[in-house]
Amino acid sequence: MSDTFLAGRSALVTGSTSGIGLAIAQALAAAGARIAINGLGDADQVAHALRTVREACGGDIDEARVRHFDADLRRPGAIDTMMVAVGEWTGGDGVDVLVNNAGIQHAVPLVEMPVGKWDDILAVNLSAAFHTMRLALPGMASRGFGRVVNIASVHGLVASANKASYVASKFGIVGLSKVAALEHAAAGSRDSGGVTVNCVCPGWVETELIEPQITARRDGGSREDGVRALLGEKQPSLRMSLPEDIASMVVWLCRREAHNVTGASFPIDGGWTAQ
Repeated sequence: MSDTFLAGRSALVTGSTSGIGLAIAQALAAAGARIAINGLGDADQVAHALRTVREACGGDIDEARVRHFDADLRRPGAIDTMMVAVGEWTGGDGVDVLVNNAGIQHAVPLVEMPVGKWDDILAVNLSAAFHTMRLALPGMASRGFGRVVNIASVHGLVASANKASYVASKFGIVGLSKVAALEHAAAGSRDSGGVTVNCVCPGWVETELIEPQITARRDGGSREDGVRALLGEKQPSLRMSLPEDIASMVVWLCRREAHNVTGASFPIDGGWTAQ
């Protein structure tokens, strides 16, 4: 039997129509939460995401339990509108769990970075999290329970060449999370669960987005050869995490027992940052 310890709670997961975000939404739904998903994709992709999250709830659940909220996360006004809509959907209380997962990247040398791309990456990866947090945290504090989990990256802890905007945004979200954690550390109690703000920092995760990089390193060998060549550059374990692995960490951080785990950044990187 599933541990539905989040029954009666609500969660918003940005960037949750695919990949890591979708896995997080599914895991939180399985733990009993109402889920607001957000993310890019055509109607079919959004419908697929809604269906799989509803299945994780244990049945064909309607919009009262799982719903998609659209917003262009580059635009503060759109985020404000989304957060108001999510609050109305939850009955005016706002969300108990906020997972800022949405992210974009453009890998080129710093001096070749298009200014527009820089602005978009900082807006989606960092500023959007600021806007959702500033709107969600007051309600969490007033209720004495709240969980903010920001999906940073190993690149919020160490840098790589050709990723200036991505690294800057991820270092920024780690710092932002520490500040928010300090400001809300005394909210609530051990019994209520308190309000915590943490980062999860994945290394290589097995999603469709990295398939071209694996293929480029196969050198005529198998896909596994390509994986080991890719990970050998950075990740000593030589194995990727699954989206579900990241989701499991997020779910654990939402437990009441994690009330004193705040302001932390958790690498899930196969030893990358231990070097």
